[in-house]
Amino acid sequence: MQNVAVQVAADIKNALNADKLDLPSLPEVALEIRDVAESEWVCAASLATVVGKDPGMAAQIIRAANSPLFRAARPIEDLSHAISRIGVEYAANTVTSLAMKQMFQATSELVENKIRQVWRDATRVAAWSSVLAKSYTKLQPDQAALSGLTHCIGVLPILSWVEENERLVCDSMTLDRVIESLHPTLGTMILKHWNFPDEIVAVPENYQDLDRKVPEVDYVDIVMVSSLISSQGADQDAIEEEWDSTDAFRRIGIPPQLDDLDFDALLEDIASFTDIFS
Repeated sequence: MQNVAVQVAADIKNALNADKLDLPSLPEVALEIRDVAESEWVCAASLATVVGKDPGMAAQIIRAANSPLFRAARPIEDLSHAISRIGVEYAANTVTSLAMKQMFQATSELVENKIRQVWRDATRVAAWSSVLAKSYTKLQPDQAALSGLTHCIGVLPILSWVEENERLVCDSMTLDRVIESLHPTLGTMILKHWNFPDEIVAVPENYQDLDRKVPEVDYVDIVMVSSLISSQGADQDAIEEEWDSTDAFRRIGIPPQLDDLDFDALLEDIASFTDIFS
């Protein structure tokens, strides 16, 4: 099984080197939103005009603005007002994150099961990334969420290749081995291809390096800790055990022992975030 995984990984690398491996493109709505958000003249109204072309996306932005994450005093029903509440950059990153769900589609059963798992895991990591950034750091929660959601984006071209070569990968264990060996490098390539900020591009190849030394907290730290917490099933005792062995916890500012009330508040925000992406 391991030999099969090594061979498949080599085949995918060869396809990549020969420019025969399709890297995913951002959905059109995400590209348009990012262009508008980077414009010198961007405002809530101009962004609302673009988002409003997709009624489903507009409804989700309004839903986000009314979520407990923003602790608003009164509900909002107007898209422009919703964007004003959460901020143009936050709205743009949220639309990008929501649009990415469209990319997680498959036809074969093996790939379908894996892609659902990857999206579910990425959403949990994104939720923790957003909440930890907001609760403990000066990093932007929307950027943190986008970092969490894209930390395993390198899985997509692997799964696309597997769909076309399914006879070579017929079990989930082999697929997991291939993903483990390749997704960080491919993820970096994809995020560069999408012209994402360098601090997000750095995440896929570094979030698993628990021994990395950096002078201050960054999005890699946020995603690293979020991934650890998510993999532990948000078990408070398990999280506190991870604290001792991972410097990123200290750089973020998470205390070695979480107060029950604080932890419950974090979980409430996690639930609010995941509800937006459900």
